[in-house]
Amino acid sequence: MAKRSKGRPVDGILLLNKPIGISSNKALPQTKGVYFAQKAGHTGALDPLATGMLPICFGEATKFTQFLLDTDKTYVVRAKLGERTTTSDSDGEIVSTKDVNVTREQLIKEIAAFVGESDQYPSMYSALKYQGRPLYKYAREGIEVPRKCRKINVFSLTFDEFDEVNNVIQMTAHVSKGTYIRTIVDDLGEKLGCGAHVVMLHRTAVGQYPAEKMVSLDEIEALLAKAKDEEVAPSTYLDALLLPLDTALVDLPVVEVSKEQGSIFSHGQAIDLDIDLPEGAIKVVADGIFIGTGERNASGHLKVKRGLASQQDDYVKPE
Repeated sequence: MAKRSKGRPVDGILLLNKPIGISSNKALPQTKGVYFAQKAGHTGALDPLATGMLPICFGEATKFTQFLLDTDKTYVVRAKLGERTTTSDSDGEIVSTKDVNVTREQLIKEIAAFVGESDQYPSMYSALKYQGRPLYKYAREGIEVPRKCRKINVFSLTFDEFDEVNNVIQMTAHVSKGTYIRTIVDDLGEKLGCGAHVVMLHRTAVGQYPAEKMVSLDEIEALLAKAKDEEVAPSTYLDALLLPLDTALVDLPVVEVSKEQGSIFSHGQAIDLDIDLPEGAIKVVADGIFIGTGERNASGHLKVKRGLASQQDDYVKPE
C-alpha cells in the first residue's frame, strides 16, 4: 500500500518575500509548514544575505518550476566601494582595502559597460556543483576548482544613487538566469580600481511577477494564527494568496483544444490538431481550463510534456 503523504493537497504559487538571515532552503520548509502542504519547492535560490521574491510552488505547480528558474530576474543592489571580500559580499572576510577616488560620471560609464551579453565565471561561493559538491564547500576549505564560463545577459543595469560619505552605491539590475550579481559588483570594483562588495541585495521581480504580490513569512504566520483564533480552516485566508499554476508559463505559446481533446491529452495520448505546432514547450488550455504543457512529437501531433493529474476524468482528490 502506498504511503500517504503528510499534509494537504495545495496547488499554486506563493511569492514569498524572503527575509534576511535565512537561506532559501530554510524558508521553504517554514512556508510549507504554514500551509501544511504535501509538496512544495522553490525556484531560484537566494543567499542568506539576500531578500526578496522567492516563488514557492505547491503541489502540481512544482511541475513547472523550471520555467521560473529559466526566466529573468530583477534586483536592487547596494555595494560598498573600497573593500573587496572573499565572498564578494559582507558575509566574507575583507581581503583588500583601497582609497575610493571615483566620480559619478565614472560610475555611470563603468556601470553601463556591463549591459549586454557577456561571459561570466561563477563565484566559488555559489551553490553550483563540481563533482557532486557545491562550490562554496570547496571555497570554505580553501580549494579552488574549475568552473565553466556561462553566457549571461544584463538587460539593464542602472545607477541609482551614490553615498559619497560611506562610499556606497545603489544599482538596479535586470538580468538573465544564472547571473551572479556579486560577481558583477566584484568586477565593477576591479574596473574602478578600488574593489567592491555587496552589502544589500533585494530581488524585486521574477519574470512577470510584480513586487506588490509578495508576502512575508510573518504575514502568512499571522494569517495562520488568525484562522486558528477564529476556528476556521487555514486555507480560508492562506489559499487566497496563491497565484494560478499557469502564471509561471506566460512566455509560452498557447494552444486551445476542446474538452474531449483535453481528456485524451490528460491521459497521455497525443492528439492531432491539424495545425502547425511551434517548437518547444506549449501551454495547453482545454475549454478555457489550463491542463498542462505539451510539445510536438515526430508526427507533428501534440503530446504531453507535463500534465495535471487533477484534469484526468478519473482523478480523485486526496483527503
